[in-house]
Amino acid sequence: MKRFKIFTLLLSLFLGSCTVDDNKISFTLLQLNDVYEISSIQGGNFGGMARVETIHKELLKENENTMLVMAGDFLNPSLLGGMKLNGEKIRGKQMIEVMNAMNFDVVAFGNHEFDIPKKDLQNRINESSFPWISSNIFLKKLDTIKRFYQLTDGISRNIKGSFIKEISDADGTNIKIGFISVCIPSNPKEYVLYKDMFSSIQKEYELIKEEVDVVIGLTHVKIEHDRKIARLLPNIPLIMGGHEHDHKNEMIGNVKITKADANAKTAYIHSINFNKKTKETSISSLLKTIDTTIVDDKKVKLVVDKWLEVMNSQISKIVENPYEIIYHTNIPLDGRDIPIRSKQTNLGLLIAASMSYSYNNEVDCSIVNGGSIRIDDQLVGDINSVDAFRVLPFGGAVLKVKMKGSLLNKVLEYGNNASGSGAYLQRSSIEMNDTLFTIDNSTINPSKIYTIAISDYLMKGFDIPFLTPNHPDVISVYTPNLTETSSDIRKGMILYLKSL
Repeated sequence: MKRFKIFTLLLSLFLGSCTVDDNKISFTLLQLNDVYEISSIQGGNFGGMARVETIHKELLKENENTMLVMAGDFLNPSLLGGMKLNGEKIRGKQMIEVMNAMNFDVVAFGNHEFDIPKKDLQNRINESSFPWISSNIFLKKLDTIKRFYQLTDGISRNIKGSFIKEISDADGTNIKIGFISVCIPSNPKEYVLYKDMFSSIQKEYELIKEEVDVVIGLTHVKIEHDRKIARLLPNIPLIMGGHEHDHKNEMIGNVKITKADANAKTAYIHSINFNKKTKETSISSLLKTIDTTIVDDKKVKLVVDKWLEVMNSQISKIVENPYEIIYHTNIPLDGRDIPIRSKQTNLGLLIAASMSYSYNNEVDCSIVNGGSIRIDDQLVGDINSVDAFRVLPFGGAVLKVKMKGSLLNKVLEYGNNASGSGAYLQRSSIEMNDTLFTIDNSTINPSKIYTIAISDYLMKGFDIPFLTPNHPDVISVYTPNLTETSSDIRKGMILYLKSL
């Protein structure tokens, strides 16, 4: 018995020595940014939140200290978000349900979150089972400035500039990870106050650096802003960013900056080792392509499919086969917000050309406001009818308007001067030669009557105040009936792509 007790004591000492805290811990970050679609895109070949969740669960099996994060822009724009359910616009509700099912750990505000009205944004925040963060975003209410808040079970909690996650491993190493965030002030709204990005995130870093072992950036700003933040905060090992839609991975000093591709075409997997004693951090980052080789997670797919039924029922009222491949392109069609609102892009030209096609090309030219093109992404590969709806979620008729050249010139000049806004005009059969606009290589004649295919939105005077049917230089306005191709700009785009 005595020998048995000695053996037991030695065994316990031996086992105890195997779990001594070694001050080293590993954790994994799965990064997404700028995700507007819950399902796969480009003919089902890329993206899909159910596929991302499969990767998420695999990483959790490998390391329970795995965190899923979103670096901003997920509530808008989306095709589903503009549709109605039970009489109310969906406005990101579908994304929150999917993200709740995926158990996101923390998300950052992106500029597109403020596309939706304050009431709807507040509802989406309240519906979230995950925390939101931003150090420079504040809520303007009457004459007061306050933090945005999250109302859950009747309890209101302010949204902070940081989020702290405490983790531990099997041998007892315990650390706190701090996440700090900032959002680009590119979407002014009456209910939002943007404070200076750089002083805000620097202040937040100073506030939490003594509370945590390591600080990670989760930002939604331009890459040049991320670079400046990296220089301001050289002790941050990683900045997971958003806003740009193409993947990036670069070093500024000892700071790694990464961005994944939009719409979950890719996701970044960061495997991080941290030494609590030396404070040293090593990061191995893998850009993971989300494609058909990854199966859907069943739980998340059920949520996605529920919302796709809502979307398909709406689209089927306009086109019979929403997922039919209608076009293939190896050259990306550019519908990103900044280009589409500041210069002629190939996608803008294609849409405008499809408007002329809707009238059998029996018009002199066609124009559409860049702000109606809401995909904020590039289309490449197989394109289906759903993609056309993603590009033009608001739809609307294409009108045939006869107007004097003098008014057409004013409209084109206004659109050109509105570069950077939704009033910038994408056009077809119109060229700009120096400061003069031409049609068929001839300068627009002020006294001539031109026939133009134009979006119905533009003729309401919202983007160009003087452009209304009542303008004296508007000769006639033809509004198509529901059976005509021109009754919906998306219908014209689909038929035009099929004809190419």
